[in-house]
Amino acid sequence: MLLRCIHAETIKLRRSMIFAICILIPIIPAIMGTFNYLQNLEILQSEWYSLWTQFTLFYASLFFAPLIGIYCSYLWRMEHLNRNWNMLMSAPVSVSSMYLGKLAVILRVTVVTQMWVGILFFLCGKLAGLPGVFTPRILFWLFRGALAAVAIGALQLLLSMVIRSFSVPIAVSLVGSVAGLMLSNQGLGLYFPYSLMLMGMNANKSTDALSGSGLSFLVSVCFFFFFFYGVAIYILKRRDVRA
Repeated sequence: MLLRCIHAETIKLRRSMIFAICILIPIIPAIMGTFNYLQNLEILQSEWYSLWTQFTLFYASLFFAPLIGIYCSYLWRMEHLNRNWNMLMSAPVSVSSMYLGKLAVILRVTVVTQMWVGILFFLCGKLAGLPGVFTPRILFWLFRGALAAVAIGALQLLLSMVIRSFSVPIAVSLVGSVAGLMLSNQGLGLYFPYSLMLMGMNANKSTDALSGSGLSFLVSVCFFFFFFYGVAIYILKRRDVRA
């Protein structure tokens, strides 16, 4: 049943603008971060690590969560139009499979986004004249960012489900990213879902922000996922077909 839902949600993305957004939007923070790095070479002397601090300063802090917000709003958009919500609620599948099917597709697109970000980072580094290739640790940080997307995706799917507006949940994700940056700088990142993405990506840092806290990071991701998943299923099970 879950696989059927994943297949149905995947069909929605065909011939859509989602994959174009996935490719084009990360180019903006890549350019901004690389430009900022080149303008501060006298103080940014750790090469690939220094470029990473500037790259993620913009990508992870301002663009990553809103991208997931766009993906989630798009998948719920059809249900909010016309009487598609009635079709969804009367479908012969469980609400849990519906929600998890959407989340699985969101995570798939997010992984593609992270892979593209890794390629962009390498290309920007070579254009900036950095030698060799970046350390595999950067790939690990990209992977951790994708893990954090489990919590953010669950939250954004919930917001896009209960808010009919396409743009409001995206705006919430942007505000959440800024708040997450502030809280992570104060050592409270593990207690706020949007901070997890920044910490996982090791945003604006050259040394590992999660050193010794990897297990706590995973526990926090799992907690927020199950919490938002539980709230979403509770609402879905009590939402009836609209007249």
